[in-house]
Amino acid sequence: MKIGYARVSTVDQDAGLEAQIRDLKDAGCEKIFAEKISGTDSKRPELLEALGYGRPGDVLVVTKPDRLARSTADLLSYVKTLREKDCGLIVLSMNGTTLDTTSPTSKLMLTMLAAVAEFERDLMLERQREGIAKAKAEGRPMGRPRTVLSKTETIRQLRQKGLSAADIARKLGIARSGVYRALETEKV
Repeated sequence: MKIGYARVSTVDQDAGLEAQIRDLKDAGCEKIFAEKISGTDSKRPELLEALGYGRPGDVLVVTKPDRLARSTADLLSYVKTLREKDCGLIVLSMNGTTLDTTSPTSKLMLTMLAAVAEFERDLMLERQREGIAKAKAEGRPMGRPRTVLSKTETIRQLRQKGLSAADIARKLGIARSGVYRALETEKV
């Protein structure tokens, strides 16, 4: 039996998850486990269930190696877990070829590709850290802008004109609780 596993990192990647599920169905997967969770999270319930679902002779199918694991060590650990259950692993999207860990050559290729994927991720994280450090050094604000607190003076002026919190919130396009929070800072 072919068992599919699909994963995306964030909830706003619905199209990516749907595409993976479609590809897994096209590959003949009879049972598909899917989740929206970071690949760095070691407690991925759907993956654990997929690994536990397999019976001798079954094959776990994923669209790409990074959907299954974020590091070479993790990938090899999953392959070992599957092998111990007498199951295999198939990776579909390998530039037109399919890797099947039941053959030694494919297992070698998968290990090398997982190492390259891990290397690319490490480089991306390094560039991200450099960008954050540069932004901090330049004094650029980090994180989400504090929209309500930046409108505190306007909120106070509108309140003095007699507008209700709901009217102020509607006028400024913010939550009513934000209006109360901004007015509360006046008392402090």
